[in-house]
Amino acid sequence: MTQDTQTGKGIRSRGTVDPKMLELLMCPLTYGPLEFDAETDELVSERAKLAYPVRDGIPIMLVSEARELPDKI
Repeated sequence: MTQDTQTGKGIRSRGTVDPKMLELLMCPLTYGPLEFDAETDELVSERAKLAYPVRDGIPIMLVSEARELPDKI
């Protein structure tokens, strides 16, 4: 995380999620674990087959905002 020189507040770069926050977050649909996918900047719930977006380092934990994952072959 870098710091804004004007405000002194932290700025999250794309492709990062605070590891401590990731430990606490769970899928709002299944209450199962989430994995961070840095390539797509999403939190993935394998159980729900959903990917929740992370925007500016903030996870958007709404099922209505999640992307459905394709079935694995």
